[in-house]
Amino acid sequence: MPANPVTYIPRFCSSLDVPADVQRTAREIVEVTTDAGLHSGKSPPGFAAAAVYLAAGFHDFELTQQDVADAAGVTEVTIRNRYREQMDAISETDIGE
Repeated sequence: MPANPVTYIPRFCSSLDVPADVQRTAREIVEVTTDAGLHSGKSPPGFAAAAVYLAAGFHDFELTQQDVADAAGVTEVTIRNRYREQMDAISETDIGE
């Protein structure tokens, strides 16, 4: 069984020096989107990295896709693709408000 994407969030957030509220929101994004089955067949590090990028945007914490991709060892394309999927999936929730 692949690793749970949420297990990658603390390491990525530490590497990127993001505040605790960004880490909490990233965890919430992963939990909600994982419960919806969105992670199936996806790279757990890429999935977690996109959640960190998305959460940083919600909290006006400036990170580039390249910053997050480098910290996670994935490509910017992976960040972009997972970001879009996660954004669509959480649009009906109160995450980021």
